[in-house]
Amino acid sequence: MTEVHAVVDGPAPAQQRRDGHADETRVRELLGRMTLDEKIAQLVGFWEKEDGEAVAPLQGEFADTGRLEDFSRHGLGHLTRAYGTRPVDAAARAAWLWKFQRDLVTGTRLGIPALVHEECLTGLAAWKAATFPTPLAWGAACDPDLVAEMAAAIGASMRALGIHQGLSPVLDVIRDPRWGRVDECIAEDPYLVGTIGTSYVRGLQSQGVHATLKHFAGYSASRAGRNFAPVHAGPRELADVLLPPFEMAILDGDARSVMHSYTEIDGVPVAADPTMLTGVLRDRWGFDGTVVADYYAVAFLNLLHHVAVDNADAAAQALAAGLDIELPTGDAYLTLRESVRAGAVDEALVDRAVLRVLRQKRDLGLLDATFDDEPPRVIDLDPPEHRSIARRLAEESVVLVANQGVLPLAPGRRVAVVGPNADREGALFGCYSFLNHVLVQHAGVETGIEVPTVLDAVRGEFGPDLVTWAGGCDVDSDDRSGFDEAVATASAADVAVLVVGDHAGLFGRGTVGEGCDRDDLELPGVQRELVEAVLATGTPVVLVLLTGRPYAVGWALSRCAAVVQAFFPGEEGAGAIAAVLSGRVNPSGRLPVSLPGSAGAQPYSYLHPTLGEGSNGTNLPATPVAPFGHGLSYTTFAYTDLTVPATVPTDGALRVTVRVTNTGAVVGDDVVQLYGHDVVASVTRPVAQLLGYRRVRLEPGQSVTVALTVPTTRLAFSDRTLTRVVEPGEVEVWVGTSVRRDAAASTTLTGPTVPVTTASARWTTTELS
Repeated sequence: MTEVHAVVDGPAPAQQRRDGHADETRVRELLGRMTLDEKIAQLVGFWEKEDGEAVAPLQGEFADTGRLEDFSRHGLGHLTRAYGTRPVDAAARAAWLWKFQRDLVTGTRLGIPALVHEECLTGLAAWKAATFPTPLAWGAACDPDLVAEMAAAIGASMRALGIHQGLSPVLDVIRDPRWGRVDECIAEDPYLVGTIGTSYVRGLQSQGVHATLKHFAGYSASRAGRNFAPVHAGPRELADVLLPPFEMAILDGDARSVMHSYTEIDGVPVAADPTMLTGVLRDRWGFDGTVVADYYAVAFLNLLHHVAVDNADAAAQALAAGLDIELPTGDAYLTLRESVRAGAVDEALVDRAVLRVLRQKRDLGLLDATFDDEPPRVIDLDPPEHRSIARRLAEESVVLVANQGVLPLAPGRRVAVVGPNADREGALFGCYSFLNHVLVQHAGVETGIEVPTVLDAVRGEFGPDLVTWAGGCDVDSDDRSGFDEAVATASAADVAVLVVGDHAGLFGRGTVGEGCDRDDLELPGVQRELVEAVLATGTPVVLVLLTGRPYAVGWALSRCAAVVQAFFPGEEGAGAIAAVLSGRVNPSGRLPVSLPGSAGAQPYSYLHPTLGEGSNGTNLPATPVAPFGHGLSYTTFAYTDLTVPATVPTDGALRVTVRVTNTGAVVGDDVVQLYGHDVVASVTRPVAQLLGYRRVRLEPGQSVTVALTVPTTRLAFSDRTLTRVVEPGEVEVWVGTSVRRDAAASTTLTGPTVPVTTASARWTTTELS
């Protein structure tokens, strides 16, 4: 019996082999042999799904495409979610997949296998696969290397199962926390999104599979935080905030695929916008991979955007714009056969897209694959190595928002665990986890992985005899019948750990997730009332927020003994939270998104100009209750000896050093954050901008010098002509444990205004001494 463990085991045999034009002759010769039917077959996917398996928007509006065997007689571009549509045994499904691929190789004229794609945002979206923390937690951890390690583990699982492309990472910069898909995003800062997202790309692709950047671009800037809503971002916001993470992941991470966004920007749907899909991606950045459609989005040009008269018109517009592959099926692109034959679509556009598909399959080794080997008969998708990564990432991502001295909890105290998210597995997972995305539609099927709840973990950490429990209420209902039990349980304890927050779901089936937007930022349901009732007992309350977005909890920060924020921390998340409560783990997470004061202040970003704070000429300030980058520790850190050069050439690099000392009594991790502010510029600039960061671990009393070298291109922006430039002038520079200033200095950029090209470095380099 063959046994395969999906662990990180070095570079894959089928590494990307893009060595100039060495194999270009081969793919062009293959294209020359193809009939029109065979070409179009390479541009579409097939999704074998059943009634009720709704995991995509408006999925029920599209007709069944027939049997896979009949559909693929001319070949097939993509096989959609072979493992992630329903709970299937991985080994049995692998046996089916190998046979299907072997039939394509031997039973079609050209013998080209299908490219298999899956979701993999918080781990491979397959039954019994490891589920890691959600991307907001990656941003909170500020640890690109650990994110790359996680992604490599995910990629290894994918490769072992014959999956070639993952639909991750999400590089949408958070603009409005009311938007449901915030739980899929990394941060509100484009540099943090770009560095963490690029690390994910590098890790995943190190295993011989391809990453897909999504959603290109502007999706998160939708009006009023509503999914699918129009985007009215100006060209400067698009260029300076929303596009940089994608640029970084392509230029620095060599991402091989991009998925466009569902949205329209100023009236033009991205799926039909050649300025985005060709002008920005290919002409400006030199992207040479494939552009894939978000599910059903080509047909949406007809059905939702109404810029196409029918699906044939939609397909023609998308293809011309630069969209290569229609997913999940060929509802629109299959019309290209008749459109080409009728002369309505130039076959050269079809050829352009097919060449990109063939190059991708070549780079993945699919043009040489025969599938005559044996598929894995036993595969562990949740081995100890994966759980170790999940635990470390969860521990690093927990944010201690407030602490009145009650944490860490002293041994021997009676602990009441209360709240709707205290004893619920789904509370630990985001919308695109297999449990909340797929398994929720299959009642009675076991989770398939070990998922201790917060209640389980607290009992294990403090001893079951010292822990009592009451639910109190549901996540999102008006049922208050459990309040009395919760109050009584808390009253009899020395401290109450009150676990509240979100339930991730799809299209209204959750409080956060795709299609689960909010018109306020209060805790869902009657959870705030539950917190108020427990606070009224006089028992100290440790509020634990298990959420996929930041909520307006300013009312709780001074009244609760402590507030802990965990952004869907995954299968090992409950243990990480319990370890923080006991002090066995010193919290080190930093807020990747500001904690808002109110929903009425949205959209808000710490990257605002002076007037964006709302402190001038208005009675409604937008000040958050906890800023971007904030996070407390059980120790303290001091910054001294900040050195910044007096002048820096506009085409140079800014080298900053600072001495960091652990001035407390316990070991701890600090996230050193470097910010800058362009004092006077030709256009308004943010009052603060993250320029670099570094996670460091220090023993009590230990000091380390952190050196951060920042290319001046990090200070570039789009001027009044929309040219990206670095301008001369004064720049304020500071470091801190958040966006607030702990040690500050200034420098002056000297020389001419420098236009910035895509060849300019975008990463910050760091050194320790």
